[in-house]
Amino acid sequence: MSPATEETLAARGFAMPGEWEPHEATWLAWPHNVKDWPGRFAPIPWVYAEIVRNVARGETVRLSVNDAAHEAKARRVLVRAGVDLAKVELRHLPTNRIWSRDTGPIFVRRGGADPAKAVARFRFDAWSKYPDHDRDAKVAARGAKAVGVEAPKVVHRGRHVVLEGGAIDVNGRGAILTTEECLLHPTIQVRNPGFDRADYEAVFRDALGAPITIWLGRGIVGDDTHGHVDDLARFVGPRTIVLAHEPDASDENHALLEDNRERLEGARLEDGSRPEIVRLPMPRPVVFAGQRLPASYANFYVCNAAVLVPTFDDPADRHALGILAELLPDRPVIGIHALDLVWGLGTLHCLSQQEPRI
Repeated sequence: MSPATEETLAARGFAMPGEWEPHEATWLAWPHNVKDWPGRFAPIPWVYAEIVRNVARGETVRLSVNDAAHEAKARRVLVRAGVDLAKVELRHLPTNRIWSRDTGPIFVRRGGADPAKAVARFRFDAWSKYPDHDRDAKVAARGAKAVGVEAPKVVHRGRHVVLEGGAIDVNGRGAILTTEECLLHPTIQVRNPGFDRADYEAVFRDALGAPITIWLGRGIVGDDTHGHVDDLARFVGPRTIVLAHEPDASDENHALLEDNRERLEGARLEDGSRPEIVRLPMPRPVVFAGQRLPASYANFYVCNAAVLVPTFDDPADRHALGILAELLPDRPVIGIHALDLVWGLGTLHCLSQQEPRI
């Protein structure tokens, strides 16, 4: 993993658990970069407050703010929104942007007689696209230090591996989902030049305890991360995967989603069985200022107290909420209005990162 670590995290018994397993906390970062929502920033703090309020019902919210003035702004909004601040830890961890799925600590857990948590510390380079990421690149290490857990660098072939949390999804039993578009494209947003399938599969095995990689093809249209899987397909249990589905053959998402369905139908899990695939509808195209946005119900977030699902004032909202309610019946499914949020090119899963309970 790093020169200071003789064994990989997986060899030491660590693995990334499924998102539906119990959390100690959820990591979020309070919004501040108005350039991420040009012309539509004003409602964003209120959407965040609603997210914090729902998450805090079942676990601690570790909320990153830039400084004292930023903290004061966050507190004012949270108090007005009725958030229980006793469940919110405001931490001065400055960020460039607020997409904690990609910048925050990616936690792994060890059970058994010697339970522990650690952070698999990947390198963040702003999706190999944006130059301003000096603060975001430090969040994982600073966050791990703040909660007192080790955070070894994930190193492969002598290089600190670039990986965002939105590029992967795990079942907590040894299988992981990702896309070729995000990690294997030879020229666009190349995270780790020269890495091939075997390289990434070794990283997933050694750093996340996931020896079985299921490779999907392309991500949905409008995703500026170039193919993150969390807008596309997600585990909702050890054997069940929800996959975004677009039945309209004239829609530009239709063919790529059908290709991913065929790939999943041929996939195998860690025990050799085939996954159960459940189709999750896509909303109608969401377009703003001439740009199609990555609106997807697959960007839901599972916390202790609820399943939070982005909604888009669309007839399919109710259908998507119902499907997820059947698949995750042990907690309520709550829709969060995301038409403003998605103008930032991400929604609920993109902005959150779970810290597992041991």
